[in-house]
Amino acid sequence: MVKRMHRVEQHRSGIPGIEAMTLFSNHAFPRHTHDQFGIGIMTSGAQRSWSVIGQVESEAGDVIMVNPGEMHDGMPVNGGARGWRILYLDPATVAHEIADEAPNGELTVSPVARDPQLAQHVVRLLAQVENPSPDSLAVDESLLRCLMYVLHRHAIGAPTAPRASSPSVLKAIRRLNAEPEAATSLAELAALSGVSRFQLLRGFFREVGTTPHAYLVQRRVRLVRRLLASGRSPADAALLAGFADQSHMTRAFVRQFGITPGRYRDAVA
Repeated sequence: MVKRMHRVEQHRSGIPGIEAMTLFSNHAFPRHTHDQFGIGIMTSGAQRSWSVIGQVESEAGDVIMVNPGEMHDGMPVNGGARGWRILYLDPATVAHEIADEAPNGELTVSPVARDPQLAQHVVRLLAQVENPSPDSLAVDESLLRCLMYVLHRHAIGAPTAPRASSPSVLKAIRRLNAEPEAATSLAELAALSGVSRFQLLRGFFREVGTTPHAYLVQRRVRLVRRLLASGRSPADAALLAGFADQSHMTRAFVRQFGITPGRYRDAVA
């Protein structure tokens, strides 16, 4: 039996709209999405993941990126642990920084870049953000330089968020997005969508990449993350997000983000 290895640190960031995390783990993350734009660097080992352009692999030294709303997962190659340092950027922050170069404020990036120059930009930005007393001017310049480099060399045109072609799946997604804290059932979603439960389940997985229940749990976890960042306690966040209890919420939060809700709140609230 492989021994579980999981070390994670949510860094305190003095820069609004930016979070930083360091992780070393052999944990396999299930398919999930983030509200933020992520950019980081692999520090050790190798990872295989499902992404907006299909399955990709990354290894030490590679830059890893994720788009807001992009369904992805992550597992270590050959069962060994791998590590990375990553920044999560609020989409509004990214849109503001690239406004002059991308008037619509949209940036869709490749999941992996083997680019030593970009890696240097990312490492510099990570060090500045993780500094207890960050120089805001230096951070602004490094962030802008990093995003401009990504925009001109590693942007892609593929969609990031679920763009279902069928009206039935779109109706189910809208319901789950609008009220993730409210209980529902496959029968209710199917009735709302005008199809059978089997048709909805099959279509949802084909078009979104996961099941309605897994998608709902992800939306609830993302709601918990926002509640914790606003200062709510884990117990309150679990209740407000629709989880049966705090332990259920904690398991789902750790499974998706790799850190406990309490440690996350202590770092960002």
